[in-house]
Amino acid sequence: MKFEAVLFDCDGVLVDSELITNGVLRDMLAEQGWHMTLQECMAVFVGKAVMDERARIEAETGKPLTPEWMASFRARRNAALMEHAQPIPHAPEAIARIHTAYAGRIACASGADLPKVLMQMGKTGLLPYFEGRVFSGHDLPRSKPHPDVYLAAAAALGANPKRCAVVEDTVTGVTAGVAAGAMVFGYAPQGEGQALLAAGAAEVFDSMQALPALLGVLDGAVGTDR
Repeated sequence: MKFEAVLFDCDGVLVDSELITNGVLRDMLAEQGWHMTLQECMAVFVGKAVMDERARIEAETGKPLTPEWMASFRARRNAALMEHAQPIPHAPEAIARIHTAYAGRIACASGADLPKVLMQMGKTGLLPYFEGRVFSGHDLPRSKPHPDVYLAAAAALGANPKRCAVVEDTVTGVTAGVAAGAMVFGYAPQGEGQALLAAGAAEVFDSMQALPALLGVLDGAVGTDR
């Protein structure tokens, strides 16, 4: 076995949620006076927690980012995710193979809040593969791009982070995985692989169908030649 464990980001890697979440965020920020296209919103927020951009939100809207506003955002976001979220194409079958081959030594390490991660993984049917091994940067002193959530996930599995694989889709997440000492595989379905490589990803791939082989999973087993 090449890796002791495999650690996955959630949004954009397991669950196709970024367009949904950022659509709600874009609309709610527009209501506060900050008008952006969906693409502009995603350029600012993908890979980050909303609170990471608090200063910019308050500067652009001229209004404080209150706990009440955040609660409203989370409620509207969660409702949209429960209605529309789907797994990333081919992720369920890839995760099933990896879970079996690695004897359950996989975890989800997300920068999003834990209730959201658990909710959308449950909705998409992926949670059984990660039950009890889901971690949120919100629960740690620092979130991505710092390595804390990946270090916590590796520790919970009793794995050396330098012997772990990390699967990420954003520069922020790749940076976190590299900082943890892991080998990072960058999922780049829209051709943004160069940015992930520049951030330190060891390899990039554009379909979840390719991931098991990258992790040494051959016909349901972990290859020893990788």
